[in-house]
Amino acid sequence: MSSYSLEEALNLLLERSHWKPKIIALRMSEEWEEITGKTIAKYTRSVSMHNKTLTIYTDVAALKQELQMGKEQLIVRINEYFKERVVADIIVK
Repeated sequence: MSSYSLEEALNLLLERSHWKPKIIALRMSEEWEEITGKTIAKYTRSVSMHNKTLTIYTDVAALKQELQMGKEQLIVRINEYFKERVVADIIVK
């Protein structure tokens, strides 16, 4: 029988129970300001995750344009923040 660290055991539990995407989505919305900064967070209405696709809701046209143009950098920043590939695409609405 192999032994696991507490972190490994928790990660294994989350992956096998399919809770991990839900926890990542919750962390994403809770830590959005830390991930993106105060300005983007201030003008973002909400964020949601589904199948590695992040949907960002904002009513500010200039921010929509900025997020569309910087989509790839934001994907990289989010994935670096979570230290794994949690976002593959971003939709801005």
